[in-house]
Amino acid sequence: MNAEEFRKAAHAAIEEIIDYYDTIQNRRVVSNVEPGYLRKLLPSSPPEEGEQWADIQKDIEAKIMPGLTHWQSPNFMAFFPANATYPSMLGELYSAAFTAPSFNWICSPAVTELETVVLDWLAQTLHLPNCFLSEGEGGGVIQGSASEATATVVVAARERYLTTACEGLEGKGREDRRDQTMSRLVVLGSDQSHSSLAKAALIAGVRYKSIPCSSENDLALTGANVQAALEQCKCEDLEPFFLLTTLGTTSTCAVDRFDEITTVIRETRSPGTIWIHVDAAYAGAALVCDEYAHIAKDFVAVDSFDMNMHKWLLTNFDASCLFVRNRKDLTSALSVTPSYLRNPFSDTGLVTDYRDWQIPLGRRFRALKIWFVLRTYGVNGLKAHIRRHITLGEKFANWIRGREDLFRIIAPPAFALTVLTVANPKLIDWGLLNEHTETKVSEGLATSDIMPHTSTTELDHTNSLTKSVYERINASGKVFLTSSVVNGVYAIRVVSANEKADEEHLRKAFEILVRTTEDIVGQAYKVES
Repeated sequence: MNAEEFRKAAHAAIEEIIDYYDTIQNRRVVSNVEPGYLRKLLPSSPPEEGEQWADIQKDIEAKIMPGLTHWQSPNFMAFFPANATYPSMLGELYSAAFTAPSFNWICSPAVTELETVVLDWLAQTLHLPNCFLSEGEGGGVIQGSASEATATVVVAARERYLTTACEGLEGKGREDRRDQTMSRLVVLGSDQSHSSLAKAALIAGVRYKSIPCSSENDLALTGANVQAALEQCKCEDLEPFFLLTTLGTTSTCAVDRFDEITTVIRETRSPGTIWIHVDAAYAGAALVCDEYAHIAKDFVAVDSFDMNMHKWLLTNFDASCLFVRNRKDLTSALSVTPSYLRNPFSDTGLVTDYRDWQIPLGRRFRALKIWFVLRTYGVNGLKAHIRRHITLGEKFANWIRGREDLFRIIAPPAFALTVLTVANPKLIDWGLLNEHTETKVSEGLATSDIMPHTSTTELDHTNSLTKSVYERINASGKVFLTSSVVNGVYAIRVVSANEKADEEHLRKAFEILVRTTEDIVGQAYKVES
C-alpha cells in the first residue's frame, strides 16, 4: 500500500468509523454468535496474493461486526464503561504512525517526557496530593490496566519489605532470611476488592487474605476491619506487607474508609512496612469534580493510587494511570539494565526510563491520547462529563425507588451505579420478621446481612427471580447489564456512563427492566397459585 492508496483507505476507514458511531445505538448490544463462528467464515490459510483494501474493508461489517459487543453503545450499561472518543482515537492513530517500543528515554524523548507532563496534569486535575507529582520523589506512569498496575505495586511492595527484613545481612544469611520471610508474606484486601488482587498475589508468589465487609458499613473496608485482620495475621504468624483499598468497588462502588485505615496502619506498624494502594479504576475519575476532591486528601498517607482514564474519562483503552509516592520503590524492584539498554543519558540519572516503572520492557506512546483528550475537553469539560452521568444515575435510582413493589436497591447508589434486586412478593415487608422468617433465623438459616431477616428459602427464591430477569433482559440484546452476588444476594448492576448515553436511553432500560420483572414475577406466582 503506497501513500496514495493509504490516503484513500484511511478516508474510507474514518468514514466507516463515523457511520458506526452515528448508528451504534441501533445495533444489538451483545453479540449473539456461537463460539467458533469466525473460523467458519474465514479461509483455513492466508491468501497467497495480497488483496485490495476495498475487499478487506467489506469484511469488517460482514464478519467482524457480528462478533462484537458494542461497548460504546448508549445501551451498554454493563460492567463499567470503556469510553472512546474521537480525540483519543486520533492519539492512537499518531501513536501507530510513530510506533516504537519506547522502553527508555533515548528511544524517543518525547514519548517519555510527554507522559511525565500529562500525568502531572492529571494528578492536579484529580486533586491528588503533591507527593504524587514528578517534581518530588513520586510521579505517574501509564500502565495497560488497573490489574497490571496492582501486580506492579505488589511486586514493588514485596521487594521493599524484603529489603528491610534482610537489612545488614549478606550471603547465605540474607538468602535464608529472605526465604523465611517470603513464606510468611500476605497481601490483604477486602472481600469487595477486585479479583486482580488475588492474581497479583499469585504472580508475586505470596499469600492472599480477604477481609470481610458488612452492609452495615455500606460494604466499605473500615479501620476496625483492618485492625482485626492485622491481629489475625499476627496470630497466624503471617507478615502483611500490602493492603489494597478501593475507591468504587466493582460490585457496588463502595468507598473504603481511607482515613480510618491509614490511621490504623500508622499506629500499629512501622513507617513503610505495609504498602497501601488505592484502586480507583472506575470511580477515581469522579475526583476531577470539586465535590469529590475531599476524598483525595486522605491519599496523602498512601503509597500508590491508580485510575483508568479508559473507563470514565473519555480515553480509549488502554490508559491506566498509576501514581506512586516514591518512584525509587518501583525502580529498585524492577530495574534490570543489561549492556544493550545502557546509554549516557540513562547512566547520568537525569532522565526517566519508564521500563523501570512497569513489568514489560516495551511500551506504546499512550500519552498522546491523554494529551489530546485533556486539551480537547479541558478540566471543565471532564467535570461536566462526570456530573452529567452522576445526575443520570441519581434519576435512575429514584425511578427504581418509585417501584418498591418490584425492586429493592441493596447498596447506596454511587458514581452512576445502581445495584438492585427483585422484590420477592412473598416478603410482606422487607426487613421485618414474620413468623416464618423468625423461625428460620433462629435456626441460623439466614444467609446475608443485606437481607438479615430473610430465610434461606426466601433468599434463594428472590435470587432466582432476579437471575431470571437479568438473563432474559440480556438475551433480548436491547440493553446489556451485568449481575453480581453481594453478600449472598444476587443483584443486577446498572451503570450508564457512556458519552453517547442520555436520559432517553436510561429510561428505556428502566422500562425494559419493569416489563421483564412484571412478566417473570407474574408468571412465577401464577404457577405457584
